[in-house]
Amino acid sequence: MSPKFISRILLLHLLLITSFYETGARELIETENKLLDISQKEQKHHEHNHNHMDPSVMVFFTLQDLKVGKRMQIYFPKRNPSTSPKFWPRDKADSLPFSLNKLQTLLEIFSFSQDSPQAKAMVDTLKECESKPIQGEVKFCATSLESMLDFTQRSLGSSNDLGVYATSHLTKSSVTFQNYTTLENIVRISAPKMVACHTMPYPYAVFYCHSQESENRLYRVSLVGDNGDMVEAMVVCHMDTSHWGHGHVSFQVLGVAPGSSNVCHFFPADNFIWVPKLQDRSASAM
Repeated sequence: MSPKFISRILLLHLLLITSFYETGARELIETENKLLDISQKEQKHHEHNHNHMDPSVMVFFTLQDLKVGKRMQIYFPKRNPSTSPKFWPRDKADSLPFSLNKLQTLLEIFSFSQDSPQAKAMVDTLKECESKPIQGEVKFCATSLESMLDFTQRSLGSSNDLGVYATSHLTKSSVTFQNYTTLENIVRISAPKMVACHTMPYPYAVFYCHSQESENRLYRVSLVGDNGDMVEAMVVCHMDTSHWGHGHVSFQVLGVAPGSSNVCHFFPADNFIWVPKLQDRSASAM
């Protein structure tokens, strides 16, 4: 699979942004409010129906397990891009406060009650966005495509030449949690720097983007599920976890402590990994 470079991703998000004008602000907000409510209900369903651990956190593993034939339980959320929250134009997004101390104003704008699942999701997102970065980390919550690109270019030191990677589902399925077996195509991608951007629950598209100074490795992995699902998954391995908080969910999943082990994780299909677009990008099979 060749990397999906910036022109493709720009086109995709420009189409999503255009839908804002076609739909109308009020209708878009109403639609995205429903989606936010559904997302919260799905999260509660996972929490109440899994005796030991929420399946949605089953994305972590160690580099030692990145090998052909390895079988792991993995959670891949299946979200429909056509119905997911869209990026707002930068001027529209910038016209609203994006701060926890303005929560009441935001709830009034989006017509959420204080105790609604949408309000809880917004609080969680704003808290995460306002939390302090760990040592050696630079973080930013992008509320528009333009702000995401600005942060990425500053972090990578590249004005135009950016490459972007994302997980691809090669088969259609509604299954989100199952056993996957690693196939032969494990490829390490040369990436001296990278910016990872993760979707956050909010009435419009918000991405938590961050970059770390410590060593990180980028891989593309071919997987097959027990039901035959085929996935080309992106993996990032963090080689130094010594500055991570003890409460990080990965340590609970893996049973390790900060600094005692590397931590790898799979990326959902709607998360992105930005890298400098090198003239001769090298990749090596494992």
